[in-house]
Amino acid sequence: MEFAGLVGILVLVGIGVVIVIVVALIALLLARSWIKVARADEALVISGRKQKVQRAVIAADGSSRSEMSESPVTVIVNGKSLVNPITQRHEIISLRSRQVSLNAEAQSLDNVTLNVDGVAIVKIGSDPLYVRRAAERFASQDKAIEQFTTEQLEGALRGIVATLSVVELMRERKKFSDQIAADVSQELAEQGLILDSFQIKGITDKVGYIQSLGAPEIQAKRQAAEIAQTNADRAINQKNIANQEANLIEQTALDTNTANADAGVGRARAEAEQAEQLARAQAEQAVLQQQAENKQAQLDADVKRVADAQRYEAETRAQAELYTREKAAEAAAIEQVKQAEARTRIAEQQAQADKARADGEAAAAVAKATGEADALRAQAEAEAEARRLRANAEADAIRAEGEARAAAVEAEAKAIASNQDAFLSQRVIEVLPTIMGEFSKGYAAIGNVSIIGGSGEDGASGVIGGDSAKALKSVFDSVSSATGLDLAAIIQGQAVGRGIGEGVAQAATTATTATTPPKRTPDAAPPPPPASVE
Repeated sequence: MEFAGLVGILVLVGIGVVIVIVVALIALLLARSWIKVARADEALVISGRKQKVQRAVIAADGSSRSEMSESPVTVIVNGKSLVNPITQRHEIISLRSRQVSLNAEAQSLDNVTLNVDGVAIVKIGSDPLYVRRAAERFASQDKAIEQFTTEQLEGALRGIVATLSVVELMRERKKFSDQIAADVSQELAEQGLILDSFQIKGITDKVGYIQSLGAPEIQAKRQAAEIAQTNADRAINQKNIANQEANLIEQTALDTNTANADAGVGRARAEAEQAEQLARAQAEQAVLQQQAENKQAQLDADVKRVADAQRYEAETRAQAELYTREKAAEAAAIEQVKQAEARTRIAEQQAQADKARADGEAAAAVAKATGEADALRAQAEAEAEARRLRANAEADAIRAEGEARAAAVEAEAKAIASNQDAFLSQRVIEVLPTIMGEFSKGYAAIGNVSIIGGSGEDGASGVIGGDSAKALKSVFDSVSSATGLDLAAIIQGQAVGRGIGEGVAQAATTATTATTPPKRTPDAAPPPPPASVE
């Protein structure tokens, strides 16, 4: 029972909640249909509701005063209001700007028919008075605002164009636009409209009158432009001519400098070639001089080699003699040691015999001591003699080596002092073929030789041979002037001496073969060869 009562209570509560929700929804819908809100560019006009407004009243004397009055229309700008749809009616009027374009045909003061294009920006004023005026006229026909504005502007435009000339219209277009706006603004304000701006887009005519107005000035400007262009072209031509003249002068200077530079380069090249030839000749002369010095050094080396050979032979002989003496001294020392040992053995045997014959141990000991002392004394004397002989042999060897070196140096000095002319002659004669070879290289570079004049019996060989003979004679004269040596006489003397020497050698050989050579002892060293220089 209690449960049933609880369920009934819950059902009643649910029904009540539903009824409340339904009533709230209905109230919300009613409020939504009764409350009207105008946007930022809109005005709410309510008919059937009075509103107190302040009006200006103009007295008979022209003075104005304001008084409060009631209007049957309520205007709300950018706001909201509760509208009873049963007893009241509302309208939403847009306050946005409207662009109105117009094209009017009018006749100017100088009887020229013109086509004037303009554009105007109009809107309903946001003041409640302007909204009320516009609502009374355009509430149900919004597009009539643009038509009405166009007609008002075209009428004002025709009236003003008739008072101005074409030139004034073209030059004072801003003044023309401001005058039209001033004339039309009052009439538009009576309709609740405001003219924000008015601009003239263009003024044209069908006969070309406006275009002809600018013809003189256009021609003058064109003529001035052509004259300026001609002057500019003339100035450009003058500048080009001046530049060409300057380029010609610079090119002439450049050619002159180039020619001078080429001439200088040619002179420098010729001087360089001459310097190169001179350097080459100096280098060849230096090479020849170096070759002569090398030949001189070779000759000096040959002479030194002969002297070294003789010195080496003397040293070898001295060392052989020293070795022989050392061996002999060692043999003598060994012989003396052997003799001392023999005497020692004899003394020992004698001591033993004395000991046997002695009556007591004291006599035997004395005899043995005496024998040992004699043996030690003999051994010491033998060793001292051997050392003395060895020292004498080394001293003799050193003396012999020094004497051999002194003899070799003295022989070399005597050979150089006695045969100085022969040395110089030999070296000059050895260098002579090299000099003539260098001289003949000049003829080797010649391709063909033509002989002009002469008998023609010997030909080019005779000429070249004569030049070679003259060159050889000039070399002999140069050597004779520099050193005092007569190469021609030296060569002749060597030839004669060589012939006589060969004859004497042949005769000596014949005489030697007839006799038997003597035998040499094995230990004797061969005599050193005599120092001779050709």
